[in-house]
Amino acid sequence: MTTFAEHRTFLRRAAARPDLMGTFTPTSRRTAAEIARIVPRDRPTTVVELGAGTGALSPSVRARLAAGSRYVAVEVDAELVAHLRRTLPWLEVLAGDAADLEALLDGAGVGPVDAVVSSLPWTLVAAERRRRMFATIAGRLAPVGVFATINHLTAPPHRVRALRRDLETAFDEVFTTSPVWRNMPPARLHVCRRPC
Repeated sequence: MTTFAEHRTFLRRAAARPDLMGTFTPTSRRTAAEIARIVPRDRPTTVVELGAGTGALSPSVRARLAAGSRYVAVEVDAELVAHLRRTLPWLEVLAGDAADLEALLDGAGVGPVDAVVSSLPWTLVAAERRRRMFATIAGRLAPVGVFATINHLTAPPHRVRALRRDLETAFDEVFTTSPVWRNMPPARLHVCRRPC
C-alpha cells in the first residue's frame, strides 16, 4: 500500500515537473499487479522499469521475480532516485533519462532484457523522441521479451492514437487492456511483444 510519505513525495515532484510525471497520483496497487503479470515467474529474468517514481510498481514486480533475477529501475528525478535508494534498497536504481536507455544499460552491464515496464507519460513525450525510445526498448528485449506501459484515460484521444501507432511501428503485437477503473486516474495497459 502506498504510504502518506510516498504520496507526499510523488505530489511534490509532480507539481514541480508535471511534464515528467503526467499525473498527480502514484500508480495503484491493482494497476501495478496487472503490469507485473508480464514478468515470467518460472526462470531468472532481467526486468527494467522506466520512470520508477516513488516505486509504486516495484513491489508487485519484485514479488514475481524468480531467484537469480535482476531488477533495474531508471529514474531521471534526483529526489526520486534518492527516495528509491532509501526506501527500496533491493532495487537497482540507475539515475538518468530513459531516452539514454542504451548507454545506461550498457554502463550497468545489462544484456538482453526479458521485460520492460513503464509508467512514463508517453503521450507527453515528443513523437520523434518517443519513437526513438520505443526502438531502443525493442532492441534491448530478448526475442520473447515483452514491454508493458500504462496509459491514463485522461490523455487526449489524438495523442493516444499517435502513441498506439508508434508502438505498432516498434512491435508486431500491441494488446491494449480494458480500463483499470481503480487507478486514479483510470488507466489501460499496452502490452507489446515481438519487436519489429
